[in-house]
Amino acid sequence: MNVTASDTGSSRHRVVILGAGFGGLFAARAVRRVPVDVTVVDRTNHHLFQPLLYQVATGVLSEGDIAPPIRDVLRNQRNARVLLGEVVDIDLAGREVVLETIGERRRIPYDSLIVAAGAAQSYFGHDEFAVHAPGMKTVDDALELRGRIFGSFEMAELDSERRDAWLTFVVVGAGPTGVELAGQIAELSRRALKRNYRTFDPRDAQIILVEAADKVLAPFPESLQHRAHRDLERLGVEVRFHTMVTGVDADGLYVKLQDGSSGRIEARTKIWSAGVQASPLGKILADHSGATIDRAGRVSVQPDCSLPGHPEVFVVGDLMSLDHLPGLAEVAMQSGVHAARTIARRVGGDTSQRPFRYRDLGTMATIARFRAVVSIGRVRVTGLLAWLMWLFVHLVYLTGFKNRISALANWAVAFLGRGRRQRAITEQQVFARTRTLEPPSAAERR
Repeated sequence: MNVTASDTGSSRHRVVILGAGFGGLFAARAVRRVPVDVTVVDRTNHHLFQPLLYQVATGVLSEGDIAPPIRDVLRNQRNARVLLGEVVDIDLAGREVVLETIGERRRIPYDSLIVAAGAAQSYFGHDEFAVHAPGMKTVDDALELRGRIFGSFEMAELDSERRDAWLTFVVVGAGPTGVELAGQIAELSRRALKRNYRTFDPRDAQIILVEAADKVLAPFPESLQHRAHRDLERLGVEVRFHTMVTGVDADGLYVKLQDGSSGRIEARTKIWSAGVQASPLGKILADHSGATIDRAGRVSVQPDCSLPGHPEVFVVGDLMSLDHLPGLAEVAMQSGVHAARTIARRVGGDTSQRPFRYRDLGTMATIARFRAVVSIGRVRVTGLLAWLMWLFVHLVYLTGFKNRISALANWAVAFLGRGRRQRAITEQQVFARTRTLEPPSAAERR
């Protein structure tokens, strides 16, 4: 089945955008006043504000606060439509995208294509770790982790013999996501769950942050790394450097230390935040075009973000490899806008090539309530002021007025008070991954 220009009653220049993350959404908005027809394709029906997923996992925010429907976000953009499905192939010669939705395939033609498919969690060749150590890249991931985190406290109330294992939380990877998760779990146990349980004190929970390297927040300046490390320790987080995970099971994980010795950590809740892998669309593009991809699966692009040999195709955000740019939301936003503006100029008759220039607006990470680190140029900010700056920036970039109001209300409860409004968990959230990824038992095979 083909989805053609006639479906929209127009024969204008057709722009197809794959992915409605930061890169795709900003690209779509950048051509809202350009005489083109825009088709946004995504495997989910929502735009995900990924930097706040960890707050969904720790009960601060609801999934609706950070994942508004794509159709609602673009409802007033008359030249845009949204299609739900998984892109399984890209026909560069025929200029068509192959979309699969519930087993049914469609071909979507394009004149210009922006591929903003983002990245997924990487287990560095050990995908089996995902069964017992979920990553955090989707709403499903965050809800599952919420179930596992709060479920562990529930089980600690019931199971006194294995209480220590239930109250041990291991976060793998000390990048921004790992630091933020460890800090929030520590705050949850030390502050938010006070007087909620009768047979144990939630403050006895042990939060361990393991990192194969020798620092937290590696992309940040050294002074901020030290400050973040100190703040984590003050919160009660145990940071273990030079610790590489070599195995994961339901009851804990195996680690290898710098001196070559091995060890084991007994923990029922493990969270993986150690690496990312680009979307499989990167390999599809490379196979069809001859472009090169790096170890993380990112596609090497021209200076204007276009695919080598195919100036009508742009690769942006986490999927592109250009000038060693980091996988940040700001890179995705700016590269998406650059690609969209290039298309707009071409439609207007300007075919000149303009290289993408990334403007570094700084980096920031929050450790816990009133604790954050911010780096903007040569300026370094820590503590309460940094936390307020972090709060303001994330509030501004949240999509939709209603989402901002809801997030503010939840933040007020969590940060000014002691509560966590989003603590509902279900069996399906906790066990769906295990049932899907674990090999069937002998009884199930019969």
